[in-house]
Amino acid sequence: MSGKGGNLVIEISSDTNDELSKTPNKFTIFMYTILEFAKEDIGRVTFSLKVGLAVLLVSLLILVQAPYQVFGTTIIWSILTVAIMFEYTVGATFHKGFNRALGSLFAGVLAIAITELALMGGPVAEPVIIGISIFMIGTVTSFMKLWPLLVPYEYGFRVILFTYCLIIVSGYRMGNPIRTSIDRFYSILIGAIVTVAVNTLIFPVWAGEQLHKELVKNFNSLADSLEECVKKYLADDASDQPVFVKTLMDEFPDEPAYKRFQSTLNSSAKLESLALSAKWEPPHGRFRHTIYPWSEYVKVGTVLRYCAYEVMGLHGVLHSQIQAPYDLRFIFKTEILEATSKTAELIRCLGKNICDMELTQKCALLKNIHDSIETLQRAIDLRLFNKDDAKDEMNYQSRKQSMSLVTFTSLLIEFVARLDHLVEAVNELSKMAKFKQESL
Repeated sequence: MSGKGGNLVIEISSDTNDELSKTPNKFTIFMYTILEFAKEDIGRVTFSLKVGLAVLLVSLLILVQAPYQVFGTTIIWSILTVAIMFEYTVGATFHKGFNRALGSLFAGVLAIAITELALMGGPVAEPVIIGISIFMIGTVTSFMKLWPLLVPYEYGFRVILFTYCLIIVSGYRMGNPIRTSIDRFYSILIGAIVTVAVNTLIFPVWAGEQLHKELVKNFNSLADSLEECVKKYLADDASDQPVFVKTLMDEFPDEPAYKRFQSTLNSSAKLESLALSAKWEPPHGRFRHTIYPWSEYVKVGTVLRYCAYEVMGLHGVLHSQIQAPYDLRFIFKTEILEATSKTAELIRCLGKNICDMELTQKCALLKNIHDSIETLQRAIDLRLFNKDDAKDEMNYQSRKQSMSLVTFTSLLIEFVARLDHLVEAVNELSKMAKFKQESL
């Protein structure tokens, strides 16, 4: 396990793994795996218990005789609603609940209208009209949910399809489709109310809070990965130069730097999903504005991801086949480390500002970084591209090795150039979210 868990956890995990490797009992191994999965995030256990409680509450409407006499077997739709609608975050639950309620209402009204039209056609035309309507609804809803602007409401179109089909088919065989539609809508409404109440009132998990923490974590991960890549590149490992035997960066999964910037690169879908869910949440916690700029979090994450691409390039140079000798790297070690240290400091400062929801003045830090980069650029120009040293021309191999160093420093310089956009994006988020003003 990682060092974050503490020495005690590591020792217990090691002993337990040793014991598990010796025991032939697969059930013990399986239970230990489940326990470790639950310990990684206690919210998973809480979420599971909340779903169980919500299902139990709506099931009581069937298990207890009095409400069962009122609702009958249609209360099963409440159980289905809880099972389908209950999501990990409050925002996702509201989003899905809206889709389900609107889809069920639309499907019920449409089913009643088509049923009345079919009845007017007589017993021969009735099944034909119903069959054609099912085909048309299935085609239209399946096409519309693929439309880019309607993708967030994809679940609602699926609800329209299966609710319409169930209501109109059951109404055709059992009669009274209006009563069937009303009963099922009430059942769905009961399930939705129970789901929202349990998920919101009992240990709620807010998508907005999750989005906020995820973005801050990406800032810290990017700063750590940048420092690790530069530190490893400048290390005196001439006795053990990396051997270029792998062609894909996906084959370096054990390196901490790789894992950190990969988590930032792969966070796009997660940030967008959390932002979409957060828009459905009421004001809560530190996010009390009526219309909170959740989309700005996604924009900041996008700019941050572009910075991570440069770290990925640094990681690629680190594992390239042609490497600059340590003596050549050592010449620029001071300038590279200074620029890297100040850059990582600014990234962590931006992340802390978002974490604390404060707006600080970062111009001084950014100016210091640009000064450090200019010093590095002058050192590279002076020592590698000075025309006065043309008489001491390097051989072909030496030139290739020096170009490796130039590539590495160029990527670092490009990384710093992207910081202007990152600072601008964070400032825009700070203003729109009305962060607290604070001077350095």
